[in-house]
Amino acid sequence: MPDHVDDVDPQRLATLLSRIRREVEHGPLPSAQVAVARHGRLAAFETYGDAGPGTRYVLQSVGRSIVAGAVWKLIGDGLLDVGEQVAAIIPEFAPNGKETVTVEQVLTHTAGFPFAPLGYPKMLDREQRLAAFGRWRLDYPPGSRFQFHLTSAAWLIAEIVERRTGLAFADYLRERIVRPLGLSSIELGVPVDRQPGSVAPMLATDRTGDDQEPDPWGPWYLSDPKVLAAGEPSHALVATAADVALYFQALVHSGLWTPEAVAEGTRIRLTDRPHGEQVYGGGGSRRTSMALFVTVAGPDAGSNLPSTGSPALFGSAGAAYQLGFMDPESGLSFACLSNGYPLAGYDHTPHGTALLTDIANLAAGLVG
Repeated sequence: MPDHVDDVDPQRLATLLSRIRREVEHGPLPSAQVAVARHGRLAAFETYGDAGPGTRYVLQSVGRSIVAGAVWKLIGDGLLDVGEQVAAIIPEFAPNGKETVTVEQVLTHTAGFPFAPLGYPKMLDREQRLAAFGRWRLDYPPGSRFQFHLTSAAWLIAEIVERRTGLAFADYLRERIVRPLGLSSIELGVPVDRQPGSVAPMLATDRTGDDQEPDPWGPWYLSDPKVLAAGEPSHALVATAADVALYFQALVHSGLWTPEAVAEGTRIRLTDRPHGEQVYGGGGSRRTSMALFVTVAGPDAGSNLPSTGSPALFGSAGAAYQLGFMDPESGLSFACLSNGYPLAGYDHTPHGTALLTDIANLAAGLVG
């Protein structure tokens, strides 16, 4: 464990780490990795189970916060205005009534095409991606409904980054953000031959018979090494928990982002219960507050964010047992990653809900 960082309560930290370790030693998780950071440096970094400290994990929706940071950097560099229409940047996107969709609507999951398809291997070819953008159709008028765009938003963000910088998204992330920050574990599009021994494989936590197969929808599509290598821009990112926690710190302390851009990126645009099925992020008893491609605790702390932090806390929870956040008021950042997944992809059981709630709230309560 790194040196103690002032004001991170050591007893609360021990309780948090014990809670996570218990789910590996006596619960369903094959491994877990956790990191806590404050004042720009690590306060804790631990790995439990069948993985080493250098093991990287598929981030799933936790990766959205990293994608968000790339967008915020464009805003701060004067290369993007979120009020722009997507079709003005990507003309191929315009057909089928989508010419009025704005960048902000894509970033806040209100653009109107939550399940627009773009699967493997089509995702590998830029021309096929652009052709798919044109075929996508609206399910409802842009701006009229909040529903997570799990299959579509990140691809548009990646293309916007490329149009404005001349760099493919993975290259922009590596050259302009990851390398200057020294966070070398963060990578998009890990080649198949470099995945074994580097990226924790996805393992079922509830398999009871040889005839059970994972639901291919949702997180399990990334269990295929070829699909992971294809690099879907947010969910297919890999990293260690330490680098995720330090990435959140870098948003504030590194100087790569202007304070104004981070403030704009984390400003709440809407607070509502997301539409759609629970398995795709919909429903829930609490409202979710959206900023620019991150969720914010806001008044309700929805979408599995902790309720013990400040209303300004922002980040993303990921399927199935993952969480990354930054609390600007306490200065604390946190990441918990695992390679255990239920066959359905998400764990909405009482135990799963308690686990996610406990970890989130214990983490956010480490300071103060």
